[in-house]
Amino acid sequence: MYEIGELLTLSIMAFALGMDAFSVGLGMGMIQLRARQIIYIGLVIGVFHMFMPLFGMLTGQLLSGWLGFLATYIGGSLLLVLGLQMIIASISHQDEPFIVPVGAGLVLFATSVSLDSFSVGLSLGIYGSRVWMTILLFGFFSMMLTWIGLLLGKQVRSWVGSYSGTLGGIILITFGVKLLFPL
Repeated sequence: MYEIGELLTLSIMAFALGMDAFSVGLGMGMIQLRARQIIYIGLVIGVFHMFMPLFGMLTGQLLSGWLGFLATYIGGSLLLVLGLQMIIASISHQDEPFIVPVGAGLVLFATSVSLDSFSVGLSLGIYGSRVWMTILLFGFFSMMLTWIGLLLGKQVRSWVGSYSGTLGGIILITFGVKLLFPL
């Protein structure tokens, strides 16, 4: 019975952490992406959402407060930069945004949405949560929610046309501000 309770609790946490990947995916989905890129982006974000909490769990209790605080601000700042560049690219009618979710841009994107799972990993490591169950659930939920966000963003892009880059940038900035200045 304890295992079912832990599975449910970790699933809820994984879903909550994956919602940031969904939100950012929704914004990023508004740039023109192929289906293959969407699949790849979801997989990479899923892997990042597995390694970041694992790294956090292994880092330990001593550094949890300071690193968790720092990770949140770095992630929020990265999202602000990504959002601003999307808006600038949209306004200047550039076909290709400055940062695209490919190569180093994808690593930056995946890092920005998975830094909060590092902080959660620190906390879960303190409480002795099951490592494999935790990282697999975090990876699965973030991958699925990223795919859903990217696909919905792609659909919204077709509805709002040339304003999609601006809307996507606003979504990223809003989420970055939310991380930097929680209510």
